[in-house]
Amino acid sequence: MDLASNYRSLVRLHFPNARIVTDPFHGIRLINHHFLACWRDIDGAGAKNRGLLSLMRRHRHNLRADQQLRLAAYLSEHPVLETIYHFQQRLCYLLLKKHRSRKQCEQLVPPLLRAVYQLRQAGLARLVQLGHTLSAWSEEIVSMWRFTRNNGITEGFHNKMELINRQAYGFRNFQNYRLPVKVLCS
Repeated sequence: MDLASNYRSLVRLHFPNARIVTDPFHGIRLINHHFLACWRDIDGAGAKNRGLLSLMRRHRHNLRADQQLRLAAYLSEHPVLETIYHFQQRLCYLLLKKHRSRKQCEQLVPPLLRAVYQLRQAGLARLVQLGHTLSAWSEEIVSMWRFTRNNGITEGFHNKMELINRQAYGFRNFQNYRLPVKVLCS
């Protein structure tokens, strides 16, 4: 599931024996959201540059050589931002781990806890908030490494349902909405 505490509390209430697994997409998305917000706080003008924004959103391994040089030049002008960027990349790579055994998961826990501690001590409000969120979801993140499940199917159904709703400009009768949903989502 995504990192929404309302969903988690609902699942815990109605399915007390269920193992909750964080969706990797939403974990990475949360980290990137807080990182970009922190970047806006540090360098608002640079954050408005669409080219830099594109480079900052990508994982390092997806950058071409010329893009890496451009990003390195920008980050060298802002040493604090460079430190945060490299930390964010390491944290994203940590969350992208998949198909791990129990023993391998145990080895990944200390780096996660160190990262959470560093975020909580960062002194920047956005990063402290991210540290608290990751701390609250640490058990579910560890489960994510072991049990590689995601909610892609649910997200796909939700997108189809939103499309039906937009195309119909709203339904007055629920049955008129329910029938196309059953057809497209079955």
